[in-house]
Amino acid sequence: MQSSHQDPGFTVRLADPAGGTSQGKSFRQRRRNRHGRGLRGELMLPTLPGYRTRSDRFDDFVLDSAQRLHDIWGKPLDGVRFAVEEIPPGLELLVADGTPAPMGAYTPATAEEGPVITLYRRVVEHACSSRDELQDLVHDVVVERTAEMLGVPPESLDPVYRRRY
Repeated sequence: MQSSHQDPGFTVRLADPAGGTSQGKSFRQRRRNRHGRGLRGELMLPTLPGYRTRSDRFDDFVLDSAQRLHDIWGKPLDGVRFAVEEIPPGLELLVADGTPAPMGAYTPATAEEGPVITLYRRVVEHACSSRDELQDLVHDVVVERTAEMLGVPPESLDPVYRRRY
């Protein structure tokens, strides 16, 4: 799997000090070829566990939890979008006021798009000390926001809600 920046048609144009732009070189031509050993490749192979980033793993946890709820509830969750953002908007003001940061948010449906359940990755990760605890907390936040959307208690939405710890 190659990333898009290795396309031969990709060029970079740098500004000249004189004010114009210089002719762009292909990215493949600009890559470092130390000691004539050829172009550098991927540092980590996709089959190794370190290839996936924390953000990718967090996204997988959210998708797994959403899929579990969809398998249980089905039709009421059709059209619901699950999103992941780094931090909640206005985090600086919340910290200055001493208010705890929200781990997720529910945005009701509008005329253009359906309801959106957003999880804030950095806030949730900060509250956990292990990967298993992170997976449990992500599931609990998804259940809580989905219960808020449906207007039911979280305990009735998923039978294993908060029973793992």
